[in-house]
Amino acid sequence: MDIKTATALHRLRLISVPEGLSFPALLIFGSLLSRVSDIDFLMMPLGILHGVLFVIYAVLLLDVWNKAKWPFKRVALFFVLALLPFGGLYGDKILKRYEADAVLASRARRESVVEAS
Repeated sequence: MDIKTATALHRLRLISVPEGLSFPALLIFGSLLSRVSDIDFLMMPLGILHGVLFVIYAVLLLDVWNKAKWPFKRVALFFVLALLPFGGLYGDKILKRYEADAVLASRARRESVVEAS
């Protein structure tokens, strides 16, 4: 793995938590609020925000798939986690480990190149 892979994993981690919280926090809260009050105007902006976060997550997941050469099962797991409420929080925990491994591999490769020179 190289630093580009670690960077792609880091970007995916940055969006996984907000995306994971956007469904339960925004949509369920907005839905409950619209049912108990006359505030219906919040649902569309909250839905759009959730949709934008999901699309960004999906694009960044495809980027990680391309750079990290993940197997399809792993990509499918992270996609399913994005569909589950709070799934992004669990995905972030897993991504943190993958990111740390990528950074360590990148440093080890860089140090071995320096020592060989």
